[in-house]
Amino acid sequence: MLPPCSSQVLQIPLCDRWQIYHRLQELMIPCSCHSDGTLRVQINSWLTAILVRSTVMQFLGSRQELIDWLERCWYCNHY
Repeated sequence: MLPPCSSQVLQIPLCDRWQIYHRLQELMIPCSCHSDGTLRVQINSWLTAILVRSTVMQFLGSRQELIDWLERCWYCNHY
């Protein structure tokens, strides 16, 4: 269970960090990039946690992982 509000530190490859950061900003999820190479994200709800996971997967997931995730979502929505 997530605490009411927690700060999570993500280790994201440099080449993807700014794109993920900007996408999270578009989703109005509080986050910041630090000089130590980390991306810090403020998680305050399950929805935020799901959006962060989805955003990171979009950039770092393999094609097969993305297909599997989409199929699981599709299955859950139809059954």
